[in-house]
Amino acid sequence: MLGYLENVALLWYNLSIDLPCDNMSTADNQQERLRIGWIVGFTDGEGCFAVSVIKNNTTRSGYQVFPEFVITQGEKSRESLEMIKKFFRCGKIFINKRYDNHREHLYRYCVRSIRDLQEIIIPFFSRYRLRTSKRNDFRLFAQAVELMMKKQHLTGKGFRKILRIKSRSNRKILRDYTSDSD
Repeated sequence: MLGYLENVALLWYNLSIDLPCDNMSTADNQQERLRIGWIVGFTDGEGCFAVSVIKNNTTRSGYQVFPEFVITQGEKSRESLEMIKKFFRCGKIFINKRYDNHREHLYRYCVRSIRDLQEIIIPFFSRYRLRTSKRNDFRLFAQAVELMMKKQHLTGKGFRKILRIKSRSNRKILRDYTSDSD
């Protein structure tokens, strides 16, 4: 059962989503519009397009570029993540067990495969655009994944390009990757 905010997002996104097909009046096409609008709205509210850079001494540069598409939900809303995973046919759901004062564990739907990001996630959100400021994060994320597909992240110049992209997304501050400190 959808909560209030999910219903609002569903209605708002369905006002103007266009799908190219011959007969938009069939029940199947209406269901597909609802599903797509719901996923776009849910991602706008709860999703994240992130590019992380982690220390990894096994790489030539000493760092690894790690892009991922993530949607996080509490345990009560895990079914929503299952629906999204089923729709995209990729990614995994991970549990983040909590032992603090929160009442439920968190679940994360993550797509980390460069191939799945490039062939499934990025084309979907390029076609069915996000409506919040997250659209810019997605655009930057897609640029970083494209550089990685071309293996440019393995060069100094490409790595610095990704760092600049990373610094402009998700309101992050550019970290100094030239020092030895963490």
